[in-house]
Amino acid sequence: MSDHTLPRQERLRSLKAIRRLFGEGHSGFAYPVRYVYLLEEGLQQEGQPGQMLQEEQRGEQLLTENVVPSGERAVQAMFSVPKKFHKRANRRNLHKRRMREAYRLGRDGICERLRQSGKHLQIAFIYSTKECHSYKTISNAVQRILEQVSKAV
Repeated sequence: MSDHTLPRQERLRSLKAIRRLFGEGHSGFAYPVRYVYLLEEGLQQEGQPGQMLQEEQRGEQLLTENVVPSGERAVQAMFSVPKKFHKRANRRNLHKRRMREAYRLGRDGICERLRQSGKHLQIAFIYSTKECHSYKTISNAVQRILEQVSKAV
């Protein structure tokens, strides 16, 4: 049985990383959710300590730059609902909760594919309509997004 939690390491929280995601990332839309993602090379395998490389000429040890810290996972995600579309916090929280639930239940395939390819994914899900949609509609959109991003891997 797989782990269907969303631990802190899988949430995209760093302001620097979020700015980079929106600045350099690729975007798309699957009604009613817009998404922005950024694929990076060099995922460190789970369970390995920080990788050190020997520089042959000087004998110094250098930490590789593109290695994800050991606590990080293959995917980091964030979920957002703009105040522009939903003024009341309870509605924004409802939509974020539905997107998180759909993501947690459908991410296994893309996580496995990323581990095999050695890549790291950062993705943002943005609820982009004024209408309140059911969980089923949001879940279908999130699954389509994960399939599209999985093809890009």
